[in-house]
Amino acid sequence: MIEPLVETKRSKPPRLILEGLYAFPPNRDILGGTSYFIVEKAGNILIDCPAWEEINQQFLTQYGVRWLFVTHRGAISQHLASMQSVLNCEVVIQEQEAYLLPEVPVTPFEREITLGSSAYGFWSSGHSPGSSCLYWSQHGGVLFSGRHLLPNQQGYPVPLRTAKTFHWLRQLRSVAAIRERFTEQTLNYLCPGANTGFLRGRGLIEQPYQRLSELDLHQLRSSQVMF
Repeated sequence: MIEPLVETKRSKPPRLILEGLYAFPPNRDILGGTSYFIVEKAGNILIDCPAWEEINQQFLTQYGVRWLFVTHRGAISQHLASMQSVLNCEVVIQEQEAYLLPEVPVTPFEREITLGSSAYGFWSSGHSPGSSCLYWSQHGGVLFSGRHLLPNQQGYPVPLRTAKTFHWLRQLRSVAAIRERFTEQTLNYLCPGANTGFLRGRGLIEQPYQRLSELDLHQLRSSQVMF
C-alpha cells in the first residue's frame, strides 16, 4: 500500500553540493538524518531516506533511482516501503539490518557490494550491527558515512559514542579499517548522515583523511564520554 505524501510548508529542494551529487534537507523521520543522491550513468544512487514529501518525490522520479543504499537501521524511514514502490528501486542494506524490512524486497550484502563502476558499499559495524558506508570514486573519492563518522562542533569527522551505539570497540576498529582502506589521494570528501549543521553550510567535509589519521583511537577506546 502506497502511503500519502507528507505535506509541509517549509519544504526545500535537494541542494547540489558537488557535480552529480545532491544533499537533501535533514529528515525528522530519521531523527534529523541527511540523505544524498548520486547521479551516475550506471544508475543513480539514493543514500538513506529523505523526507517523503512531494518536492522530493518529484525530484527523484524525474531523475530515477536504481539503488537505495541504507547506511544503518536509524536511516530506515517509516515510508521506505512506499518509496521503494513508487521509485521501483533496489534497496541495498547490510545483511544484519535486512530483517528490519520484512515487507520490502532487499539486496543484502555481507562485507562489500558493488554499485555500478564507480561506487561500492562496505560493512562498518559499530554504530549499529549492520552499519555501512558507501564510497564513490568521483571527485577524488567521496565517503558517505551514515552515522558511523559524524562532524563534531569543529566540523571534523569523528566516531561519536551515544546511548544507542551498538558496540563502541567495533566502531573504533571500523574507523581504523577505513584509515587503512583509503589515503589522502583516494578520500577527498566525506558526507555524514547527520550533524550537518556543524558544517556551516558547506554540506560536506573536505580533506577528511588527515583528520581521521590524527584520531587517537586508543584514547577513544577508554573514553566514557557519550553524546
